[in-house]
Amino acid sequence: MCLLLLGSLLVVALYLAYGLPKRWQYALNYRLISLSAIGLTAIAIAFSTMIFQALVNNRILTPSILGLDWLYVSIQLTIIFLFGADALTQMDPQLNFLLSGGIMTLFSLLFYYFLFKRERANLFFLLLVGIIFGTFFQSLTTFMEVLIDPNEFQIVQDASFASFNKVNSEILWLAAGLLFAVIAYAVRYLNVLDVLALGRDQAINLGVDYRGLSKRLLIVVAILTSIATALVGPITFLGLLVMNLTLEFIRSHHYRLLAPAAVLLAIVTLIGGQFVVSQLLNFSTTLSVIINFIGGIYFIYLLLRRNQ
Repeated sequence: MCLLLLGSLLVVALYLAYGLPKRWQYALNYRLISLSAIGLTAIAIAFSTMIFQALVNNRILTPSILGLDWLYVSIQLTIIFLFGADALTQMDPQLNFLLSGGIMTLFSLLFYYFLFKRERANLFFLLLVGIIFGTFFQSLTTFMEVLIDPNEFQIVQDASFASFNKVNSEILWLAAGLLFAVIAYAVRYLNVLDVLALGRDQAINLGVDYRGLSKRLLIVVAILTSIATALVGPITFLGLLVMNLTLEFIRSHHYRLLAPAAVLLAIVTLIGGQFVVSQLLNFSTTLSVIINFIGGIYFIYLLLRRNQ
């Protein structure tokens, strides 16, 4: 834990101080905004993935399997498809953030409501339906991409990948307020996650209200995922990468230790990756492309190791 804290402080100092120009005030302010977005995204994705994996008792699955990433892209593309690219680019950033996050959260709430109305509904059925919805939103996005003006296609591509280069400072305060309110609610369930991670039957035998807690924590997962996605865009494999590396480094199954470790590791990953993108690659690619590439390889490695 101390090494992760030291590593996060080092990458933060390196990111803020490296290569500052003579007129450093503007560059430092720009980097502080980007750093704030990275911190909020790291907290949201680390917590949401940690809770989700504890509920489904699986280290390979992440909240992105629910289809919220493709729903976000579909929302941005629908605005362009109906009103044109100017409507999206000129929209108030706070309005876009609230609209995207609100629709994703509302979709998740309706999804959970209709799912848990069934007496025998379980989380594996939720994952199956989530995959179906994700495929539907992806197909809908592809269909609209074919119909829109080719000049507007680049705007859609920008919305399909997370970016920390164009974060609006007005959104940060709104996202931070919502994020920390949800985290304050979720922190009190960290001890219960130790029991939930044992599985449904064991949790029920130990006196935990599995069905009720699952509903509340899945809503927390949906809100956190919506905040992170609406703030910077979708990062599919970050949660998978961070949580599995956390479990490799922190030899503990107590979530009060895993939670801060996962957040610190997510911060190190995002800030280190953004430093490479901005200083070494000169913004020739985006951070989400690198993370998804590395995360995809790591996902295949986990599958192969699990089969062995």
